[in-house]
Amino acid sequence: MRCPFCGFSESRVLDSRSAEDGYSIRRRRECAGCARRFTTYERVDELPLVVVKKDGRREVFNRKKLLAGLVKACQKRPVSMAALEALVDEVERTLRSTAELEVSSRQIGEMIMERLRVLDGVAYVRFASVYREFRDVQEFLREIQRLSETT
Repeated sequence: MRCPFCGFSESRVLDSRSAEDGYSIRRRRECAGCARRFTTYERVDELPLVVVKKDGRREVFNRKKLLAGLVKACQKRPVSMAALEALVDEVERTLRSTAELEVSSRQIGEMIMERLRVLDGVAYVRFASVYREFRDVQEFLREIQRLSETT
């Protein structure tokens, strides 16, 4: 494993433990060149999950992209990074548990919003406003009304 700090190709494993409910292994490493420590994760190499976008384009599922969108929606909200990671893990696990190798972006968006609504109402409305492409204030207000009726 190449060191992210100095690029040296040798490191030693200091600690290994299960992560993500057993779906990956977290390894704490120390570079043999500069002695700095870093963390790596090992996961099962799975078949790629393809996302079909609204315009018909296809791209490989990118959990980092999904997590980045959630981080933006939860900016300045009392939602921990661990909670967001768990949300993305749950969605990805649900998607991979089906036999389908292609999934629509709409299906992913609905799954995220369903879970985000429970996690934080403000973050939910922020995410929904981008995902559903609100065109005016009335659409925004209708979504807030729907949220207040369900809570």
